[in-house]
Amino acid sequence: MLENGFVMVAIILIINIVYVSFFTIRMILTLKGQRYLAAFLSTIEVVIYVVGLGLVLDNLNQIQNLIAYAVGYGIGVVVGMKIEEKLALGYITVNVITAEYDRDLPKVLREEGYGVTTWAANGREGDRMALQILTPRKFELKLYKTIQEQDPKAFIIAYEPKTIHGGFWVKNVRKGNLFS
Repeated sequence: MLENGFVMVAIILIINIVYVSFFTIRMILTLKGQRYLAAFLSTIEVVIYVVGLGLVLDNLNQIQNLIAYAVGYGIGVVVGMKIEEKLALGYITVNVITAEYDRDLPKVLREEGYGVTTWAANGREGDRMALQILTPRKFELKLYKTIQEQDPKAFIIAYEPKTIHGGFWVKNVRKGNLFS
């Protein structure tokens, strides 16, 4: 079966897509502190890597195998990122500056289960309200949509917090009481 050049190229391509997808997910898990899951994934990853690289090295005289390996690597990066996007691991903090101060936005967001802290702010064009919202990443797009519906002119900036400690919201998330 491996004698057929097309089959060999397809196998190498698929192996490298799977390998690099695992690699990407493992790196993200490592960065998010999921060390045991990352270690388990890496054992599978290295087996896939050795098999794929072995096929290429055993057939270095056929350039299509090397090309399949390289293309599979590139596709694997994209596939790994798409998988991580779907998993949406971790949390994001979203800072919002509203166009006006007296908005119902904090109330609406709290009713939807988001942790919201607000304070008065002053911008170039007058009084504003600043909000800081913490949410699991899987609810990120829903949060943006809700903000845009309430205040289409809101300034939004988001980032991933490295450490989260304290507060009622974190306790509820850990107990599984939020966003069920």
